Amino acid sequence: MIKLNSTNYKTTVKFTTKENKLNLLNDEVGAINLLSATNEIFIVLDSKENAYEQLVKNLFATIEKYQINLNVDFDTLKPIFKSDLEKSFSDLYSALSFSGYAMENYKKEKIKQFEFNIISKEKISSFEVNEKAKAEAVNYARDLQETPPNIGTSVYYANKIKKDAEKIAGVKVTILGKAESKKLNMNLLLAVNAGSLIESQVVIVEYCSDANLPKTGLVGKGITFDSGGYNLKPAQHMKGMKFDMSGAAIVISTVMALAKSKAKANVVAVGLFTDNRIGYTATFPDSVITAMNGKTVVIEDTDAEGRLVLADGLTYAAKELKVDQLIDVATLTGAVAYALGRTTGIFSHNEKLIEDVNKASLKTNEVVWRLPILPRHLKQLQKDARGYADLTSCAKVYGEDSSYAAAFLNEFTESKPYLHLDVAGSADIEQKAQGVMVKTLFELLKK
Repeated sequence: MIKLNSTNYKTTVKFTTKENKLNLLNDEVGAINLLSATNEIFIVLDSKENAYEQLVKNLFATIEKYQINLNVDFDTLKPIFKSDLEKSFSDLYSALSFSGYAMENYKKEKIKQFEFNIISKEKISSFEVNEKAKAEAVNYARDLQETPPNIGTSVYYANKIKKDAEKIAGVKVTILGKAESKKLNMNLLLAVNAGSLIESQVVIVEYCSDANLPKTGLVGKGITFDSGGYNLKPAQHMKGMKFDMSGAAIVISTVMALAKSKAKANVVAVGLFTDNRIGYTATFPDSVITAMNGKTVVIEDTDAEGRLVLADGLTYAAKELKVDQLIDVATLTGAVAYALGRTTGIFSHNEKLIEDVNKASLKTNEVVWRLPILPRHLKQLQKDARGYADLTSCAKVYGEDSSYAAAFLNEFTESKPYLHLDVAGSADIEQKAQGVMVKTLFELLKK
C-alpha cells in the first residue's frame, strides 16, 4: 500500500548522488546507507544514467534488506530525475509499487505486504488517482502472469477476471465459450484449442465513459501453456510457457485501470484464452483452417499458435464489437527477443499510432522499438500457402518471423488502423512477470 503524507513510519528513505558529498560510508552508485542515529536510509543514484531503472533496482534491494514499512522522501528524488513534477512523481510511485509489491504466491506462510508513505512539500495529491490505478493494474497483470499453469486454465482466468473486473464501476464483462466461438466461426482459435480437454474462453472486458470517442479494441494472446502442439517444443523452451498468456493479462488490466481512474475512454479488451497441447484431437501441421473472416490458412507450424488466436480475436473486435482501431499485445515470436532483447517490438502501417505509442512510452519508461511490415512479407505468406489456401501461418524464410507474424495479423483487421506489440522479450524477465505496456496503453488511451 502506498500513502501520501500520511502515517509517519520510523525510517525514511532519501535519495542522493555521489556529487552531493554527504560523507556517507559508501557513496558509490547503487549503495544503500542506513544512518541509525537519524533513522534514514540514503540510496545513491547516478543522475547521468537511467534513474528509473536504478530506482526500481535499489528500492527492491532496500525493501528486501530491511523488511519494514517506510517513509519515502520524494523531495530528495525530484532534483535527480530532472523532469517535471508529474513525471517525477509517476516514476517514484510506479517504481515503489513495482518493487514493493509481494505478488500472489503458494507458500504455506504468506509474504508480508509492506506499506510506504511518500512525503513531500510539493502538491502531488492530484496525481494519485491515475498512478494508483496504473500501479494496481500492473501488479494485477503480474499476478495473472505468474499463475501456475495447472491452476491458470482458460476457465480459471475467465472466472477470475469476470469476478474482479465486475467490481469496478462502468465495466462490462462477456465470456464466449467453445459453443459461442463455434457459432462465430472462430475456427483458428478452436484449431489451437482442439487438443485440450479445457474449452477456450474469449474474455471481453469493456469500459466506455464517452461513446462519442473512437472505440479502441485491445486484443491479447492468452495461451495458458504452450507445449508447441505437434511441433513440440524441446524441454528447455517449455520453461516459462505459463507466461504465454501475458498479452491477454496486459490488455484486460489496462481496461480495468482506465475504469478505476474514471478516465475519459472508450475501450474494449478481448483476451483469447486456451492452452496449446498435443492430443488425439489436436490440429496437425499442414491442416487448412477457415478463419472467422473467411480466409483460409495453412497451419505451417503448430507452435506458431499465437497469431491464430489473435487473428480471430482481431476479426471479432472489428466486426462484432465495431471498434475504430485495433491494438494487439502478444508474446508472439522468439525472433523479436533475439532482435531487441528486453525491448517491446511495435509494428504498424499507421504513422499516428506509432507516434502516439512512442510518446506514451516515454512517459512510462517502457521502451519500444519499431520493426517493419513490408509488402514482401505478405507476398511470402501467400506464396508459401502453395496455391491451396490464402495464407500460410508462418513463412519458410528464416530470420524475420516477427515481421511475417505482423503481416499475417494485419490481414485480419478489416482495414482498421492497427498496431501490433510483440512483448516476447519484455513480458517476463528472468522468469519474473513485468506487467509491461499496461502503463503505456493507459497513457495512450486516456483522453
